[in-house]
Amino acid sequence: MKKLTCHNQFKQDMLARKKLIGCWAALGSPISTEILGLAGFDWLLLDGEHAINDVVSFVPQLMALKDSPSVPIVRPAWNDQVLIKRMLDVGFYNFLIPYVETALQAKQAVSYTRYPPEGLRGVSVSHRSNAFGTIPDYFEKINQNICVIVQVETQQAVDNVAQITAVDGVDGIFVGPSDLSASLGHFGNPKHPQVQAAIKQVFDEAKKQGKACGILAPIEADAHHYIEMGATFVAVGNDLGLLRMATQSLADKFLK
Repeated sequence: MKKLTCHNQFKQDMLARKKLIGCWAALGSPISTEILGLAGFDWLLLDGEHAINDVVSFVPQLMALKDSPSVPIVRPAWNDQVLIKRMLDVGFYNFLIPYVETALQAKQAVSYTRYPPEGLRGVSVSHRSNAFGTIPDYFEKINQNICVIVQVETQQAVDNVAQITAVDGVDGIFVGPSDLSASLGHFGNPKHPQVQAAIKQVFDEAKKQGKACGILAPIEADAHHYIEMGATFVAVGNDLGLLRMATQSLADKFLK
């Protein structure tokens, strides 16, 4: 019988600042998520903030990725202890926490993913994350194997990025370019020099503190630009956009 473990190699690779290329999964379907997994991305973001997903729809998508090289990351709807607890118990080890603006909020996010005494995670003896009680050293090792990435999306978060990245247990910083550009007064224009300067500030601070930094960049030229700027984990597309563009392109060939 295969020995079960809670070791999180993705977290180790991210902390080593390896280049990790991912894709967004927002359609809420285990079939579309399984197809994304077959493409061989390093990671897939299963979105619970701006998509129809919830804790129930996440489980079949996790099952669909069990034999995939793509590591699942979940974005809960909010930095909420109950939401995060449920996602931990159904089997997520990697978290992207939205809208973190202060070091206190970052500390709270970390605490929600850790069992006492390091944190506030509620204890269930048997759940999907510990293979229903069959991982023998789960409770001794899981705290150190949960990966927490916090999302910087506002001017306040940029102002506090040094304190946020310094929080123990924060493994990476992820920039939300759309929300950040809106916060800075340049709605829909993440290429504005002020927005680009803020993104560079976040990346530089993350690198200074030995933390990984990432971004969503579905336009190929933008992805290369941010990798050159120092991003080490980058989402280069999303399933919804890929489906929409491909179907529109096909329709245009025959309907015009």
